[in-house]
Amino acid sequence: MRSNANKNIIYSIVLLLLVAIVYLYRQSNSAPKAESTVLNPNKITLTGNTMGTSYRIVYLDEEARNFQQSIDSLLLVFNQSLSTYIPESEISRFNKGDSLIYDSPFFYPVLVSSKEIFEVTEGAFDPTVGPLVNLWGFGPEGPQLNDSIRIEQLLPLINFDNIIFDEKRVKKGKSGIKLDFSANAKGYGVDISAEFLSSKGINNMLVEIGGELVARGVNESGEIWKVGISRPEEEERPENLYSVIALHNRAMATSGNYRNYYEIDGKKFSHTIDPSTGRPVNHGLLSATVVADDCITADAIATALMVLGTEKAIALQQKYGDFEIFLIYNDAEGNIGSYVSEGLEPFLSFVNN
Repeated sequence: MRSNANKNIIYSIVLLLLVAIVYLYRQSNSAPKAESTVLNPNKITLTGNTMGTSYRIVYLDEEARNFQQSIDSLLLVFNQSLSTYIPESEISRFNKGDSLIYDSPFFYPVLVSSKEIFEVTEGAFDPTVGPLVNLWGFGPEGPQLNDSIRIEQLLPLINFDNIIFDEKRVKKGKSGIKLDFSANAKGYGVDISAEFLSSKGINNMLVEIGGELVARGVNESGEIWKVGISRPEEEERPENLYSVIALHNRAMATSGNYRNYYEIDGKKFSHTIDPSTGRPVNHGLLSATVVADDCITADAIATALMVLGTEKAIALQQKYGDFEIFLIYNDAEGNIGSYVSEGLEPFLSFVNN
């Protein structure tokens, strides 16, 4: 009797399970299907150091190819062309002499882009400002005394119009002039890294060097890449975001004065030097974020906006309109405010901390 009872119990349990399985199957077939937009190729992340900072590159590749060695080699050659911190780089040799015949494919394009932004910003962006940056203690030669007489001596050498170049060579129109591409070289490095990946068939990527970046395609979830803008605080706290920008097939660069400065007798000296005065800027603009088609442009314009200040920065963007801006500033009462250009508004959201 107990054996038959056990058999009946087991039979009842099995029957109930079968009923449940049939019910769940019917429910799953009758439920509406959701279309998945999630891409599922392999996600590759590369990190390393370049230009005195770090880089991070994320891309999607179904073949799971690792381009670390190629990227490092590319950036090494890039630095050998444009880094003022390398004594025998192309730019260092040009600064020591009077002219240069290009060794690499990088020097001429950065000159062309620099000339364009120099003219658009009416000199607010000027790669010949390097000697003044050094004089104020923010260059490769380290801190120096900000002697007013020395500033006046250097000012006549600060003018990109004195750089004469073509596709083969560059020369100085005035003896003693020097070049420094620290305000757009990182952006250019981002561009060439992104172009390299594109040449390998990579369509979805986020390339970042020292905070300047290019986003193309989508991330591993099939969504537009999203990048954060840090709050303008002296202590670096990357997790403390002010806003987030959705970046679709565009480049972005941010420049700010709130971290790179020094203080003497209670007075802060910004690393942003106004080429027209030879002295650090003194206004309420804390950071300028620029979104453009390429990162070399975004990087250079972001630097120029920090020279111009809030009102002139807004006027420049409204005049040309082929780039978007997001500004964080101190108003007359010392309160933090922000400005976002019309074309960027749909892609920007503020973070509540």
